[in-house]
Amino acid sequence: MKRLPVSFNRTLSHVCCAVVATVLTASAQASSHGEAPFVKTRPAVDATDFYMFRSYEPGREDYITLIANYYPLQDPYGGPNYFALDADAIYELHIDNDGDAVEDLTFLFDFDNGLQNSDEGLALQVGGESVAVPLKHIGPLGTGDNRGVLNVNETYLVGMVAGDRRGSSPDWAQRPDSGLRLFSKPYDNVGTKSYPQGYDAYVKSLTNTGELYYNVEFGLCPTHANQGRVFVGQRKDSFSVALGEVFDLVNFVPLANALPDDALRDDLGDKNVTSLALEIHKDCLVGDGNGVIGGWTTASQRNSEFLNASPSYREPAQRRGLYQQVSRLGQPLVNEVVIGLPDKNTFNASEPQNDAQFATYVTHPTLPTILDILFRDAVGASSTIAPTNYPRMDLVTVFLTGVPGVNQLATVTPSEILRLNTGIPATAKDNQHNLGVVAGDLAGFPNGRRPGDDVTDIALRAMMGALCHPVALDLDASGTAGDAGDNLGVCSPSDAIVGTAPFTDGAPQNADQFMNHFPYLTTPIAGS
Repeated sequence: MKRLPVSFNRTLSHVCCAVVATVLTASAQASSHGEAPFVKTRPAVDATDFYMFRSYEPGREDYITLIANYYPLQDPYGGPNYFALDADAIYELHIDNDGDAVEDLTFLFDFDNGLQNSDEGLALQVGGESVAVPLKHIGPLGTGDNRGVLNVNETYLVGMVAGDRRGSSPDWAQRPDSGLRLFSKPYDNVGTKSYPQGYDAYVKSLTNTGELYYNVEFGLCPTHANQGRVFVGQRKDSFSVALGEVFDLVNFVPLANALPDDALRDDLGDKNVTSLALEIHKDCLVGDGNGVIGGWTTASQRNSEFLNASPSYREPAQRRGLYQQVSRLGQPLVNEVVIGLPDKNTFNASEPQNDAQFATYVTHPTLPTILDILFRDAVGASSTIAPTNYPRMDLVTVFLTGVPGVNQLATVTPSEILRLNTGIPATAKDNQHNLGVVAGDLAGFPNGRRPGDDVTDIALRAMMGALCHPVALDLDASGTAGDAGDNLGVCSPSDAIVGTAPFTDGAPQNADQFMNHFPYLTTPIAGS
């Protein structure tokens, strides 16, 4: 790294504080927890995180796991109605396998949230009258034989569409053991008294496997690759960030040597989300491309809504018209820290093939420039502290095209999607590095994204020019990873004088926090 003036070294921690303050304040609630003004008002269709990775569960190495989390910041005690997904919306996971930034495959989730007894709900005899109860459950839930105490009936279908997501009706996945196409969504983890045998034991009692997931068959996949798994339900929030101190005028020094990871710093540690998870054989996803796939998730609602004068449980409003996309997520943190506020809602409603309209936000990002304006004189720097390589091709590589030789499609349409090279083997859980590719772990972010990848730390470092410096890969075949020849070639170290600073928020994110098997995300926090 370029030698810095003594006065600059003394105050580098203050620069780092400013970086984290600006970046995380822009993200408002971390990852995609309410990243745009409109979707913030509709949490049930707000995507919080999207994961796509080679399955690292032993024996499942030929499979790809896709996970989309929705409904952010769920307080476990948030009764009595808890966190059902929107039955009038559709939730989709998209795959592009030829590089044109247009979906080639779409996996669609369609939910239904009814009441028991033909939507009349459970009732009790009170003084000779049959009176509907006000609660979603009225007794403990166990192994599936006492669902009569559950007042709600949350179910879903999983469909698959080839080509244009609106071009044909979905081919609905089915259970290979029974041919049934309807799946039960588990009730949320309302508390320990409600699940005397444990919450996950209750979830397992609903499936056709005795595990957390269903075995399913996808009719549009090749015969040898049509068996998969599906899980839908509440999980502990898989993202972590120190939100409280960030908004307390950044009440910490965000450098790894001054701020070791501490689980108590994770302000999402007591929050849940709702996860839509699929495990699909890679041969179903790759198509005729080079083995690299792009993925993203969306949620869409009808474009006309009228409030009912006499709202019912099932229909408080009437929704009509075509489906309009209101939420979108591929790469983490893009809408939060890259897209300008005037365009955040537009970004959520747009499709990846049209991302050229947002290119300036990536090639000329505002955050490093704001930091330079505010702090260059204060830290005594003789030149800019922001990276100077405009256009920022290092960020274009991470966010829009993929890294050449790692996860770049044979044909590239610059677009904000998550890219995964399905030919790179999974890294076993115990060997994963939470900084992914830049730390030499090719199976990690930005080559896809695993739950344990610390994308906050990676994004902070990338924003301030980490990819202008050599990465921990032997790109030049010299026999030594991370030497001078292992620069990506999109910028040079002199373009980013703080590019090797170990930015961090001190909230841990690593593979040890997750399970070693599908659906990987852990049991949700109990309500009591």
